[in-house]
Amino acid sequence: MAKKKYYAVAVGRSCGMYTDWATTEKQVKGFAGAKFKSFPTKSEAEVWLANPVYLKKERQKSGRQEMGAAPPQQQCDPDAIIVYTDGGSINNPGPGGYGVVIETDGKRQELSGGFRHTTNNRMEMMAAIVALRELQNCGKKIFLYSDSSYLVNGITKGWAKKWRTKGWRKSDGQPVLNVDLWQELLGLLDGAEVSFNWVKGHAGNELNERCDRLAVAAARQPEMVTDVVYETSDNGVENYDERTL
Repeated sequence: MAKKKYYAVAVGRSCGMYTDWATTEKQVKGFAGAKFKSFPTKSEAEVWLANPVYLKKERQKSGRQEMGAAPPQQQCDPDAIIVYTDGGSINNPGPGGYGVVIETDGKRQELSGGFRHTTNNRMEMMAAIVALRELQNCGKKIFLYSDSSYLVNGITKGWAKKWRTKGWRKSDGQPVLNVDLWQELLGLLDGAEVSFNWVKGHAGNELNERCDRLAVAAARQPEMVTDVVYETSDNGVENYDERTL
């Protein structure tokens, strides 16, 4: 007969102590920065929950738990809404799609859509925009995760706001691409509590991988809407250089 184990979840969908792995796994699988550990006794689990610190040796053994760790403020806000987004286009530019996964109060919502001709960057941005449209006036802190450096850096490094103050021109005087989407994104962020966080794509993160599958499926639909702004502009293939942002 297998010995009984106690699973302590310090950071997850629902924190606390559990006595079976199946229930514990639901709290931590795919949750960015999940922090959990098993113990042979209830008292040991309670002690660790009061101060959930990994020893150096344990960190080395549990690389999967450390990967894509959540920011400290998320760990302190269990009521926050978790959002994962992804987007891309086939051949860039080409048919494109976006995928969104929203987790709130233990429930999951998925959103996706496709455009007949667009770019990778536009779909990455569209995914975030669709998520924030859905969560407008939710009154909760939102932690948004994306594998797009273009999107995350544009917000966290203040690029988008700087471009706006310069009349949507970069530091080299060249026009900024995707102005329509940057404008809407900044508008949605006004008054909202949103933390943008970068995650490595295709690295085994369940929710990131799910968003990718949603985006790919959307890009391969037989009938898609038109990305009017892109198709009527002279954007071309999108690349960006941080040195000129």
